[in-house]
Amino acid sequence: MNLTDAQVGEEYIVKEIQTDDEELNAFLFSLGCYSGEPITVVSHLRGGCVVSIKDGRYTIDKELAAAIIV
Repeated sequence: MNLTDAQVGEEYIVKEIQTDDEELNAFLFSLGCYSGEPITVVSHLRGGCVVSIKDGRYTIDKELAAAIIV
């Protein structure tokens, strides 16, 4: 399941990031979003969703949310 299907307020563990874009991988890693890390969907938006990773909240688009497998 990816983040677009995740329930709001429930904590998930990131299983993998499905992308071949190294820049995107580096960006997510800098946010603390990598395999084994907990992630929570705070809310779903029309263009993506708001997620909580560690102590931060980030807005990500649908394409990025679909690449994060939980």
